[in-house]
Amino acid sequence: MQQKPLHITLIILIAGCLLLNTKVRSQDLHFSQFFEAPLLRNPALAGLYEGDIRIQGVYRNQWNSIAFPYQTGSFNGDYKFPVGKGEDFMSVGLQVLYDKAGTVALTTYHLLPAVNFHKSLSANRNTYLSLGFMGGLVSRRLDRSKVTTNNQYDGFEYNGSLPDGETFDNNYNYLDASVGMSFSSTLGADEQHLFFAGLAYHHFNKPVNSFYRNINHLPKWVLSGGLKLNLDPYSYITFHGDYTRQMPYQELIAGGMYSRKIGDEDVPTYTIHGGMYIRYKDAVIPVVKMDYYPFSLSFSYDITVSKLATASQSRGGVEVALSYIAYVNKDNSSKDAIKCPKF
Repeated sequence: MQQKPLHITLIILIAGCLLLNTKVRSQDLHFSQFFEAPLLRNPALAGLYEGDIRIQGVYRNQWNSIAFPYQTGSFNGDYKFPVGKGEDFMSVGLQVLYDKAGTVALTTYHLLPAVNFHKSLSANRNTYLSLGFMGGLVSRRLDRSKVTTNNQYDGFEYNGSLPDGETFDNNYNYLDASVGMSFSSTLGADEQHLFFAGLAYHHFNKPVNSFYRNINHLPKWVLSGGLKLNLDPYSYITFHGDYTRQMPYQELIAGGMYSRKIGDEDVPTYTIHGGMYIRYKDAVIPVVKMDYYPFSLSFSYDITVSKLATASQSRGGVEVALSYIAYVNKDNSSKDAIKCPKF
């Protein structure tokens, strides 16, 4: 009887979020399966999983029906281990990001180490406050031979042999940094439900992000949340949502998946997931996923509903994600801990 009000409240919250009047443009890269790239959401989300080690990869191919599609890849890994004599933990990780877009083959690489400290707040339940930092090198380059300007118009037509009149370099590097906090705990009389909420501040060092070296990167706030409701020993529902504000741009994405275990209750042979996410005023995103411990494979497809739908024939981005989450066979594994941060 106690679960019904929780479900009703959750539905109201999600419906309210989806009615917010937000814009979906942003300066940064993003994924529809944002939950498969947690460090890009918030460095304090490192270590919030059931295991010692997590490795994830996501590949996105966007607007393939339009010339010069966007191609984006993310690879992240993190390792969690206890510290001290109490129930605190630390996580160390690495985020690698690749993106290639546009007619000039604008290519970006990110190499961002991360560290996260999880402080236990309760002696009786899994309640943790986490503080995470992520920072490193970003490199951007473009193909100068594909740049066209008004200076290459000879009075009659475009003439590629004429100089483009620009003096910028075809590549530059900068240092980027992010910080975030998250709170994770359990719900219900027997702690059968899990949730987390987090807030991250990206690009807080405001690095120069321009080939002309005169534009600073826009700082970005990301508010994240997640909830896992166990319906019975073999099925559960998971919800994720992110609200991003990077002035003057905003983005809201939220949704959930239903999951069903096949096999043993504690260590199932397979777990099948299916659901949908919505990027407000931009795309509807069906998602399917299958777990075969310790691996998971997921697939999603953006159905464009924005003004670009006509040009793209409602075709958006295809994403494929592969992850590995497991325990390490060693004395200080979090598997042996009575409590540990997880979601």
